Amino acid sequence: MKRRQFLKALGLLLAGGTATGAGAFTLARSRNPYYDGPISDHFDGLNFYNPNGVAPKGFVELLKWQMGGGRKPWPERYPSPYEDVPPQKVTADDLRVSFVGHATVLIQTEGLNILTDPVWSERASPVTFAGPKRVNDPGISFDNLPPIDVVLLSHNHYDHLDLPTLSKLKAVHDPLIVTPLGNDRIMKNHDQSLRIAVGDWGDTIELTKQVKVTLEPMHHWSARGMGDRRNALWAAFVLQTPGGNIYHIGDTGFHGGQNYLDARNKYRNFRLAILPFGAYEPRDFMRGQHQNPDEAVQGHLMCGAEFTLGHHWGTFRLTNESIEDQLEALDAARSKHGVDEDIFRALRPGQVWEVPRQRPQKA
Repeated sequence: MKRRQFLKALGLLLAGGTATGAGAFTLARSRNPYYDGPISDHFDGLNFYNPNGVAPKGFVELLKWQMGGGRKPWPERYPSPYEDVPPQKVTADDLRVSFVGHATVLIQTEGLNILTDPVWSERASPVTFAGPKRVNDPGISFDNLPPIDVVLLSHNHYDHLDLPTLSKLKAVHDPLIVTPLGNDRIMKNHDQSLRIAVGDWGDTIELTKQVKVTLEPMHHWSARGMGDRRNALWAAFVLQTPGGNIYHIGDTGFHGGQNYLDARNKYRNFRLAILPFGAYEPRDFMRGQHQNPDEAVQGHLMCGAEFTLGHHWGTFRLTNESIEDQLEALDAARSKHGVDEDIFRALRPGQVWEVPRQRPQKA
């Protein structure tokens, strides 16, 4: 095995582009460094897991993938023609979303400014000199952010939980960070001053008298290093607002659509879903943890969303497919399932969507 291939595989592992889990390479441990709590249907006393889910691939499979070729080229730079300077706030039930890049989205509604999985760093990596490097700038300059009230932090992979960005947000905005079990310990170990509300799947946190957020299942995994596989939980979020429900999933495998069906049964409908559709090849390796564009469009239909914003594409190269593959596959999926481009949209960084209250009626 070549040292360069090993290091590349390790960097992708920590960035979140790959998966390990039960039976995979891990360091022996007798306790969880992030969470100590009761056994549940998704926590065995040491590790979190996806009930009835697909077991993530292991480190040996990761190395086989990395040594097997098939990675299509990405450009050194893929700049966006857009740059957003958002308003200080959006009032009442207007809904404005701005795509910052990868899984980072600014949601503005009901006077709240909410960021999902904020990453302003140059790399999705534990180090500044290696690891997946962004090919476009954040769609909103950090200095142009409005006052940030809330951060929704879905899980601890480096392309979602960026500690330097969280500390910068704390210094300027002091937002409340809402995150699933165990991730609070990771953040507090870095910065004790962070304000964090932590919860399990099904827990609800009141943000204002009008807006609350509930943590819901997504089919994924977690790790920050080689010895903490699945020690912290992962979660999707449902924002319940007077202007409609918003469903945000930071990263997920399709899981037969079960989580989408459960969300629809519980919440009935969504004004907006924010769903990942990138980082999905090779399919035999990624299927359990990253849905592809066709599955993302199916998820849009299954959860009953009026509109969907697609994310997790075009900023960090994590897997085999090219940027063009991601967009072409999304076009094909929309056509296959009869979903218009103005219903399921993929924005470029800095592009803004004023989300209507309901889908326009066809003539």
